[in-house]
Amino acid sequence: MDRRSFIRGAGLAGVGAAAATTLAAPAIAQSNPKITWRLTSSFPKALDTIYGGAEVFAKMVSEATDGNFQIQCFAAGEIVPGLQAADATAAGTVEAAHTVAYYYWGKDPAWALGAAVPFALNARGMNAWMYHGGGIDLFNEFLGQQGLVGFPGGNTGTQMGGWFRKQINTLEDMKGLKMRIGGFAGAVVEKLGVVPQQLAGGDIYPALEKGTIDAAEWVGPYDDEKLGFVKVAPYYYYPGWWEGGPTVHLMFNKGKFDELPATYKSILRTAAQAEDADMLQKYDYLNPAAIRRLVAAGAKLSPFSQPILEACFNASNEIYADLTAKNPAFKKIWDSIVDFRGQYYLNAQVAEYNYDTFMMIQQRAGKL
Repeated sequence: MDRRSFIRGAGLAGVGAAAATTLAAPAIAQSNPKITWRLTSSFPKALDTIYGGAEVFAKMVSEATDGNFQIQCFAAGEIVPGLQAADATAAGTVEAAHTVAYYYWGKDPAWALGAAVPFALNARGMNAWMYHGGGIDLFNEFLGQQGLVGFPGGNTGTQMGGWFRKQINTLEDMKGLKMRIGGFAGAVVEKLGVVPQQLAGGDIYPALEKGTIDAAEWVGPYDDEKLGFVKVAPYYYYPGWWEGGPTVHLMFNKGKFDELPATYKSILRTAAQAEDADMLQKYDYLNPAAIRRLVAAGAKLSPFSQPILEACFNASNEIYADLTAKNPAFKKIWDSIVDFRGQYYLNAQVAEYNYDTFMMIQQRAGKL
């Protein structure tokens, strides 16, 4: 082939390639449509880790779609109150929510199982059950009946037991306490004489300051520091036995989710899982410094006594027995968690527990 023939052939090939690209463009555009959704959060903007999780998720989705899929994030109260985020999503007021499923315990106790219930799994255990033990599918079977689709979108790790205006040494000290604590945990402590109160995050500080409530639980050191609880309720107890590994959910209106191209559905699932990991990593990094600052500011750290923990454990099991006897949706999900919980904590006693315990001893000895 001479030079001129080659150039003519190459030119024709180039035209053919250009034509193919032009013909393919509409198909690509069709599979990557421009979409704008609104997401309502259950959290105030001041909580950069937990509210910020929605923003991280939205950024990932935008980047993965070359800006074609935009999710606008709104803090609690900007569209609907924080505790109505899932309801607004199911109703189609917004397309998505970043919330915690146990907020909706009052609608059906099965909601709480997607987030955290007393004496269940820690964060690693919850993620193991969710992603590999069928938890996501089981919870979505339930959410589908509510007009929603959900994926884990964050975890705080084991939370603290809360801020108290007075010391809590015995079960007797708990009687009559007005405590901001909702959902399943509220039902448990109510059995011990506590008067549970359901308040959104932004309402807790003024209620503690005025003495409207005597105690409150929120998340853990980093977020609690931001909300200033140490100034009005210095006794800081641990652990938050009702939230060993609370999952924060990204929930989507089922109709809107089902309409998405398969690519976008996959991107939402992938970005949610990335945010799920990212939030826990942030808390693990930020909490150690925050708890030191809180102690310096006057927080009095104390563990709940063993009698209190045992009483709460027993009260929780009474409620589990009652719920599994009369709520099939709750029983189906809870039975799956229980089956894995025993295996998980058996294994955790071997390498993880012994390594962590040894390292904690070295830390206390000043060797780290």
